[in-house]
Order: sequence, then C-alpha cells, then structure tokens
Amino acid sequence: QVQLVESGGGLVQAGGSLRLSCAASGSTFSINAMGWYRQAPGKQRELVAAKTFAGSTHYADSVKGRFTITRDNAKNTVFLQMNSLKPEDTAVYYCNAGLREYFAGPYKDYWGQGTQVTVSS
Repeated sequence: QVQLVESGGGLVQAGGSLRLSCAASGSTFSINAMGWYRQAPGKQRELVAAKTFAGSTHYADSVKGRFTITRDNAKNTVFLQMNSLKPEDTAVYYCNAGLREYFAGPYKDYWGQGTQVTVSS
C-alpha cells in the first residue's frame, strides 16, 4: 500500500504565501518523481510543478518565478512554496508520485486526496 498525504492548504489574500507538503509512505521502494497538479472548478486538472528525485524540475508557465518545488529524498516528501499568490491560483492541489513498490517492479502513479487553496482578491 502507498499513501500520499498533503497538508498546508488554506485561505490567503492575494499577494500572500502558502507552503504545501506531501509525504509518501508505505511500499515506496523507489520514487522516480513527485509533483503537484491543481484543478479549479470547471477546468481540467493541470500540472503545476514536478521534480524527479534525480533533480530535474518542471514548472507550468503560469507559476514560474512564484512557485518553488523542493524535496527531501530521505523522507519521501515534496514541498510547494507558493509566493505572490493570485486569485487564479485558487484550486484543489493534488500531490502525485511515480514510484515502484518493489525491486524491478513497474513504475506507477499515485495520488493524494487534494488540499484546497483559496486566494481572495
């Protein structure tokens, strides 16, 4: 069993900051990548930021310069520091991990339950 647990969401005024955390636990034999997606009402889920545990990073154009993704490989945890938040950042943010549960096993995608981020204007 693999579990992803997110925390850190909440309500913040425009221009403020939030820090999201996601910890992977269970049969996390080898994590290849972790990242964050978000979904606003009426919109499809979109990639916000992702980082492989080898070090490569990707950001959506809409958050470049404002959001920073970091990770703690030893704790199988990824963070999303969100600065200069805008109302359009309002969404449910979902943690994602690509990992294998055992030696030579396939890489699979796992998802957290989501955490609400609301940015008031």
